[in-house]
Amino acid sequence: MKFTDSHCHLDDNCFSQQLPDLLSQCDLHNISRIIIPSISPDNFQKVLSLTKQHHQNPIDLYCTLGIHPWFIKHLSISDLEKLSLLIIQEKQHIVGIGEIGLDGATSKHAAQFGQTPEENFKQQQLFFDYQLNLAQRNAMPVIIHHRQSHHHIVPFLKHYQLAKSGIIHGFTGSYQQAKDYIDLGFKLGVGSSISFSRAKKTINTFKRLPIEYLVLETDAPSMPLSHEIESNSTKLYQNNSSKSPANSPLNIPVIFQLLVNITGVDPLVLANQLERNVDDIFLT
Repeated sequence: MKFTDSHCHLDDNCFSQQLPDLLSQCDLHNISRIIIPSISPDNFQKVLSLTKQHHQNPIDLYCTLGIHPWFIKHLSISDLEKLSLLIIQEKQHIVGIGEIGLDGATSKHAAQFGQTPEENFKQQQLFFDYQLNLAQRNAMPVIIHHRQSHHHIVPFLKHYQLAKSGIIHGFTGSYQQAKDYIDLGFKLGVGSSISFSRAKKTINTFKRLPIEYLVLETDAPSMPLSHEIESNSTKLYQNNSSKSPANSPLNIPVIFQLLVNITGVDPLVLANQLERNVDDIFLT
């Protein structure tokens, strides 16, 4: 069986020193591909560099470029125009646009950015709309961040009807919300949320969904597994005295086994389908 981590911030500094070791460990644990989404103009070049330097060495790294709603407060339309140009220049090295999206919780704390909640959310919508338009023009899939914003995101997606659709990252919504995205051709990111026994709604949703619409992700180094579950991440530094990150791509097999338990699907059948789902989005 082979696995793909469809969402890992491998450019984070916590991975820098031991990256070759991490990639070798991933190879040993059958994690053959990692997709690295960018979050702001500050890390565009780093994710591109990682993709170019480490492709098939020893595993495949891919990247997406986009501006996350948490990081727009000091940005302007000129930053979006630079993103647009970079996508054209580097298209052969990019498999999608992301991480983009809308975050209702962030807008509620907009005062710390010198904005009202309404001003912040309006800026988020402007950036989201622009980047969806980029995806449409370049026939590329998207990776979408959501928090308290499903009812705002779906109308945007219905408007654009993206030919390549994409992934709803870190999905934790209801079955009906999942259906709204699936009906638009999107896959749902299955991550650490299913390791928490309290996440009954999310677990029951994934239990009811066709496996053709699921992909695995860690969101590492963020979103660690529940303390109830043994993490594989510590294996990153098994021969090193440095502190292990809270989460890493090495937890993909753990998340996979949790999903096997939830769905009741044969492990080999599930693993093969999850890989096809990633291929359908990014590599066809």
